[in-house]
Amino acid sequence: MLTHRQIWTAIDALAARYGLSPSGLAKNAGLDPTTFNKSKRSAANGKLRWPSTESVAKILAATGASLDDFVGLIENHKTRTRMVPLIGMAQAGAGGYFDDSGFPAGAGWEEIAFPELADEHAYALEITGDSMLPVYRDGDRIVVSPSTNPRRGDRVVVKTQTGEVMAKLLARMTAQRVELKSLNPAYEDRGFGLSEIVFVHRIIWASQ
Repeated sequence: MLTHRQIWTAIDALAARYGLSPSGLAKNAGLDPTTFNKSKRSAANGKLRWPSTESVAKILAATGASLDDFVGLIENHKTRTRMVPLIGMAQAGAGGYFDDSGFPAGAGWEEIAFPELADEHAYALEITGDSMLPVYRDGDRIVVSPSTNPRRGDRVVVKTQTGEVMAKLLARMTAQRVELKSLNPAYEDRGFGLSEIVFVHRIIWASQ
């Protein structure tokens, strides 16, 4: 039996698969951005509301997912998701978005649904510009784990004391220095004393 919860969880999971919020998924499909909001899933009197066949067809067309993909998400509805905070890469350099531990904090964050993660402090950044091509393109979203220890060869997000935020490859990290390799060969590699760094966080997922 197909349940109300299954169908809505599948829509949330489809959005998460493509690095989108439910409202972003609706917008990409040419629907009203509020179409899949949680407030639209039941009426004030408690009556359950279901998405239309047309809206489901439009989100499948927008993402390129097949009906079989969507059915698979319905069948796997027990997979847990949670909302992950999201801001733009350019915003991340400003003050007020991270606490002293390097965890996301304060106002200004949006949210996207993402499969459950072990790191409760995980957050997402939206890439801007071409400095991270060909690995990350403008508009891609990356999910970052501040609680995971980065290792040599990992793709990482680094924030400096001057407010610069960048995604690089971790070439070397010692007690005194961090060496970073640029993802885009047109941009120079970077090196910083550890005292110049606010945080080095490991990238664990990216939309492509």
